[in-house]
Amino acid sequence: MKTRLALTIGDPVGIGPEVLLKALADPEIRALCSMTVIGDRPLLEKTYQHLKTRTESDLLDPSELEIVEPSGNEFLRNFTWGEGSAETGDRAFRYLDTAIEKTLEGEFSGIVTAPIAKSLWKAAGHDYLGQTEVLAQKSQTIHYGMAFIGKSPYTGWTLRSLLATTHIPLKAVPETLNPGLMDLKLSLLLESLQQDFGLENPQVAIAGLNPHSGENGQLGTEEMDWLDDWLQRVRQQYPKANLLGLYPPDTMWVNAGKAWYGKPEFKPAADAYLALYHDQGLIPVKLMAFDYAINTTIGLPFIRTSPDHGTAFDITGQGSANPTSMKEAIKLAVSISQNRAATTVPPLLTPPDRSLLG
Repeated sequence: MKTRLALTIGDPVGIGPEVLLKALADPEIRALCSMTVIGDRPLLEKTYQHLKTRTESDLLDPSELEIVEPSGNEFLRNFTWGEGSAETGDRAFRYLDTAIEKTLEGEFSGIVTAPIAKSLWKAAGHDYLGQTEVLAQKSQTIHYGMAFIGKSPYTGWTLRSLLATTHIPLKAVPETLNPGLMDLKLSLLLESLQQDFGLENPQVAIAGLNPHSGENGQLGTEEMDWLDDWLQRVRQQYPKANLLGLYPPDTMWVNAGKAWYGKPEFKPAADAYLALYHDQGLIPVKLMAFDYAINTTIGLPFIRTSPDHGTAFDITGQGSANPTSMKEAIKLAVSISQNRAATTVPPLLTPPDRSLLG
């Protein structure tokens, strides 16, 4: 079955509409699969007319697009680029809500989401941490993970990183991490590596929590208290996976950096990296792969990818937004769809009963 994707435009006065029109102007991208844009046609037409004399990049005329407009009030034609409001936040939420509804009805294989402004969602009365949480709630998904994928333009090597904890204060990380949560995140990661990327025997690097992974208790005790024992247990549980660690967080990414940039002395890098908190995983990802990194939500009953950048209100309407990450998000969604259709290998091992993980 041919892949069909829903593409949301994100906050209407952010760079989402621009990067979509630029990405879809590429005939190679349009040839990948069937795509439908979820957004307001008048807005996309105004974006096209405004930008076509302000950018050297190609833009796709919205008249060539299949567009689904959400129900509710039509977005105002009079607006200022980069000036978000409760109204723009509400429209961005409606775009996502419509995409989810139609995907759950079987119309689409997955969703590619352009960036939104969380504060404007909240101003509009939609109190969610982000798009990931909406996707999970509306698809009735309890267990899910936030992964970041990037393919190196220098070597073709693919960086994959999963966060064990996401948008929580740093001081809450040690009390949030526990063996059950790590079981869940690892099982989601291994499942994704197999069904989304076709990796039967993945090598996964796992970070410690503390500097030097605790230095035998001198710089923190979580590793000695339970993380080391947890790692030994899951190695037995997943014998087909090569689980490496616990790596000192500052050195875990060295081979990944060499693999990304093609340094001649690089050693084989891991297939995936499991980071324990937000910045531990995202600082190296954004340093290496800022224009190429893709946010994908694993564990959902459908595919979801998203460019790993924000609304960039400060450059909206100038024609300077880079569509590379949007292109990569579309490519990744199509690749995952194809891999899932082709995956016939048995699971690495029966994952833990997630109903027991809370």
